[in-house]
Amino acid sequence: MEVAAIALAPLAALVACLVLGALAVLQICVAAGAPWGRFVWGGAHRVLPRGLRIASAASVLLYAGFAAVLLSRAGILSGGDSIAVRILTWVLFAYFAVGILMNALSRSRAERLTMTPVCIVLAASTLVIALS
Repeated sequence: MEVAAIALAPLAALVACLVLGALAVLQICVAAGAPWGRFVWGGAHRVLPRGLRIASAASVLLYAGFAAVLLSRAGILSGGDSIAVRILTWVLFAYFAVGILMNALSRSRAERLTMTPVCIVLAASTLVIALS
Protein backbone atom coordinates (compact mmCIF):
# COMPACT_ATOMS: atom_id res chain seq x y z
CA MET A 1 0.00 0.00 0.00
CA GLU A 2 2.79 2.44 0.88
CA VAL A 3 4.48 2.05 -2.53
CA ALA A 4 1.19 2.79 -4.30
CA ALA A 5 0.63 5.81 -2.03
CA ILE A 6 4.10 7.15 -2.86
CA ALA A 7 3.37 6.89 -6.57
CA LEU A 8 -0.05 8.51 -6.18
CA ALA A 9 0.98 11.26 -3.76
CA PRO A 10 1.73 13.91 -6.42
CA LEU A 11 -1.60 13.24 -8.16
CA ALA A 12 -3.42 13.31 -4.81
CA ALA A 13 -1.71 16.62 -3.99
CA LEU A 14 -2.81 18.06 -7.33
CA VAL A 15 -6.41 16.98 -6.69
CA ALA A 16 -6.36 18.39 -3.16
CA CYS A 17 -4.87 21.69 -4.35
CA LEU A 18 -7.46 22.03 -7.10
CA VAL A 19 -10.24 21.48 -4.57
CA LEU A 20 -8.64 23.88 -2.09
CA GLY A 21 -8.30 26.42 -4.89
CA ALA A 22 -11.99 26.09 -5.74
CA LEU A 23 -12.86 26.50 -2.06
CA ALA A 24 -10.67 29.59 -1.91
CA VAL A 25 -12.55 31.11 -4.86
CA LEU A 26 -15.86 30.34 -3.15
CA GLN A 27 -14.66 31.91 0.11
CA ILE A 28 -13.40 35.02 -1.69
CA CYS A 29 -16.77 35.35 -3.41
CA VAL A 30 -18.81 35.03 -0.22
CA ALA A 31 -16.40 37.38 1.58
CA ALA A 32 -17.09 39.90 -1.17
CA GLY A 33 -20.84 39.55 -0.65
CA ALA A 34 -21.89 36.91 -3.16
CA PRO A 35 -25.22 35.32 -2.18
CA TRP A 36 -23.78 31.82 -1.75
CA GLY A 37 -23.72 31.73 2.03
CA ARG A 38 -25.89 28.62 2.07
CA PHE A 39 -22.80 26.64 1.00
CA VAL A 40 -20.55 27.76 3.89
CA TRP A 41 -20.49 28.31 7.65
CA GLY A 42 -23.56 26.20 8.35
CA GLY A 43 -25.58 27.71 5.53
CA ALA A 44 -27.65 29.96 7.78
CA HIS A 45 -27.07 33.13 5.74
CA ARG A 46 -27.68 33.80 2.05
CA VAL A 47 -25.24 36.73 2.23
CA LEU A 48 -22.71 36.40 5.02
CA PRO A 49 -22.62 38.93 7.86
CA ARG A 50 -19.43 40.92 8.39
CA GLY A 51 -17.85 38.51 10.88
CA LEU A 52 -18.29 35.50 8.64
CA ARG A 53 -17.01 37.48 5.65
CA ILE A 54 -13.81 38.13 7.59
CA ALA A 55 -13.62 34.43 8.52
CA SER A 56 -14.08 33.49 4.85
CA ALA A 57 -11.24 35.79 3.84
CA ALA A 58 -9.02 34.33 6.56
CA SER A 59 -9.86 30.78 5.48
CA VAL A 60 -8.21 31.47 2.12
CA LEU A 61 -4.89 31.89 3.95
CA LEU A 62 -5.47 28.61 5.78
CA TYR A 63 -6.17 26.85 2.48
CA ALA A 64 -2.87 28.15 1.12
CA GLY A 65 -1.10 26.75 4.18
CA PHE A 66 -2.91 23.42 3.79
CA ALA A 67 -1.82 23.26 0.15
CA ALA A 68 1.80 24.01 1.05
CA VAL A 69 1.86 21.19 3.62
CA LEU A 70 0.32 18.70 1.19
CA LEU A 71 2.60 19.70 -1.67
CA SER A 72 5.59 19.39 0.63
CA ARG A 73 4.60 15.96 1.92
CA ALA A 74 3.91 14.78 -1.65
CA GLY A 75 7.47 15.73 -2.63
CA ILE A 76 6.54 18.64 -4.88
CA LEU A 77 7.88 21.22 -2.42
CA SER A 78 10.87 20.66 -0.15
CA GLY A 79 10.70 19.58 3.47
CA GLY A 80 8.21 16.77 3.08
CA ASP A 81 10.18 14.33 5.21
CA SER A 82 10.28 16.59 8.26
CA ILE A 83 8.42 15.40 11.33
CA ALA A 84 6.40 18.64 11.39
CA VAL A 85 5.12 18.12 7.85
CA ARG A 86 4.36 14.47 8.55
CA ILE A 87 2.36 15.39 11.66
CA LEU A 88 0.59 18.30 9.97
CA THR A 89 -0.46 16.02 7.11
CA TRP A 90 -2.12 13.63 9.56
CA VAL A 91 -3.72 16.58 11.36
CA LEU A 92 -5.13 17.76 8.02
CA PHE A 93 -6.45 14.27 7.33
CA ALA A 94 -8.22 14.27 10.71
CA TYR A 95 -9.57 17.79 10.07
CA PHE A 96 -11.01 16.79 6.68
CA ALA A 97 -12.41 13.53 8.10
CA VAL A 98 -14.22 15.48 10.84
CA GLY A 99 -15.37 17.88 8.11
CA ILE A 100 -17.14 14.99 6.37
CA LEU A 101 -19.26 14.39 9.47
CA MET A 102 -19.83 18.08 10.22
CA ASN A 103 -20.94 18.87 6.68
CA ALA A 104 -23.10 15.75 6.49
CA LEU A 105 -24.92 16.99 9.60
CA SER A 106 -25.36 20.56 8.34
CA ARG A 107 -28.87 22.02 8.46
CA SER A 108 -28.20 23.50 5.04
CA ARG A 109 -29.11 21.07 2.28
CA ALA A 110 -26.83 22.95 -0.15
CA GLU A 111 -23.89 22.63 2.22
CA ARG A 112 -24.61 18.95 2.89
CA LEU A 113 -24.80 18.10 -0.81
CA THR A 114 -21.71 20.03 -1.89
CA MET A 115 -19.30 20.22 1.02
CA THR A 116 -19.65 16.64 2.21
CA PRO A 117 -18.28 15.26 -1.09
CA VAL A 118 -15.64 18.01 -1.10
CA CYS A 119 -14.44 16.87 2.33
CA ILE A 120 -14.48 13.23 1.20
CA VAL A 121 -12.18 14.10 -1.72
CA LEU A 122 -9.90 16.17 0.55
CA ALA A 123 -9.75 13.45 3.21
CA ALA A 124 -9.03 10.70 0.67
CA SER A 125 -6.37 12.77 -1.09
CA THR A 126 -4.76 13.70 2.20
CA LEU A 127 -4.76 10.08 3.37
CA VAL A 128 -2.92 9.02 0.20
CA ILE A 129 -0.39 11.80 0.80
CA ALA A 130 -0.01 10.96 4.50
CA LEU A 131 0.67 7.31 3.69
CA SER A 132 3.40 8.20 1.19
